[in-house]
Amino acid sequence: MGEEPDEPAVSPFRRRSFLASAALAAGAPAAVAGSAQAAGLPESGPLAAPGLGSVARLLAVPQEGRGVAWLRSALQVAVGLELATIPPYLCGLWSVKDRGSEVARLIQRIVGDEMYHLGIACNLLVAVGGRPQIKAAAPVFPGPLPGGVRAGVTVYLSGLTKPFVRDVMMAIEAPEESLVRNARPSPTVGEFYADVLKAFQVVQPELSVRGQLSQYVFADDLYPVETLDDVESAIGIIREQGEGTSSSPSDSFEDDHPAHYYAFGEIYYGRELRETDDGWRYVGGPVPFPEVRPMARIPVGGWPHPPVHVGRLLFRFDATYSTVLDTLDAAWAGGGHRTLGAAIHAMRGLEDPAVELMETPLRYAPGTYGPQFRALRKLRRDS
Repeated sequence: MGEEPDEPAVSPFRRRSFLASAALAAGAPAAVAGSAQAAGLPESGPLAAPGLGSVARLLAVPQEGRGVAWLRSALQVAVGLELATIPPYLCGLWSVKDRGSEVARLIQRIVGDEMYHLGIACNLLVAVGGRPQIKAAAPVFPGPLPGGVRAGVTVYLSGLTKPFVRDVMMAIEAPEESLVRNARPSPTVGEFYADVLKAFQVVQPELSVRGQLSQYVFADDLYPVETLDDVESAIGIIREQGEGTSSSPSDSFEDDHPAHYYAFGEIYYGRELRETDDGWRYVGGPVPFPEVRPMARIPVGGWPHPPVHVGRLLFRFDATYSTVLDTLDAAWAGGGHRTLGAAIHAMRGLEDPAVELMETPLRYAPGTYGPQFRALRKLRRDS
């Protein structure tokens, strides 16, 4: 597909931290200034655009103005951020034909992590007296990340391709440390969470466990946050599982999985990331790119004039997705862990219509249909 780098590694910078070394491992020339390089992304990635979102406005508030109300606003943005990652990652996962492949395994784990992170954000918000608005935060695709994080990154839905891995998956998870700083930087997810943690540490708000949820979420146990130590641990999990730490991609809280950014890098470069004498590089065992269902990129406004049977599948999917969001809202509005379990169960009903769409050829272009992830405000009868 023309996306493989000519060389898997570049000259080492031994004194740089791991994140910079891993960015170098991607093979992007340090002399080329641009947003892709500034984010540690492969060359030809998305270009940043100016503009301030709600995250930038939140981070512009002086420290002394960041009280409990600021924390509630920031954590609602966090809810939206975590939710926004799940649809594109699921589309990538569902498009992989062999669910037993290494790539499918990597993405499946990351989807589980993101659901877990969503639960953490909701518990943190409830702990400071807020109520998560999950369905209201559901993004429209294609579009930017919520809050103006990673300005210029357009999150779109499609099947798994090398450009999709680079421009969406790696772009979302890109670490804050990079080889080249953008002259007009936009906040990263990691920087945003670092400021949220700092506000917790300064304000030291009273934390309430009432309304927080405990639940096994895919591969992790979600627990209430009761102390500042719990807050630090919870936010640390989100940051380290997403973008890694300054020391190692495997510092993902007591497991040996690489952080999301580097896992997606392994898919993109087709090699496992390994520590060498010259730093971290994608020179390990092969990670073959899988055979995929060719879901086309969903255009702005959704699929135009879909056939009747496709329209019914789209509505079935969106109705189930809306039920998932409504049930998640209800869970943190007093419904408890049983309601959260019902939401997780309902989420499993999304895959069948999604795969059926991905196996239905488009009438007017190459590729197939796919789910649009539209939150229906009011369910209607399908005509």
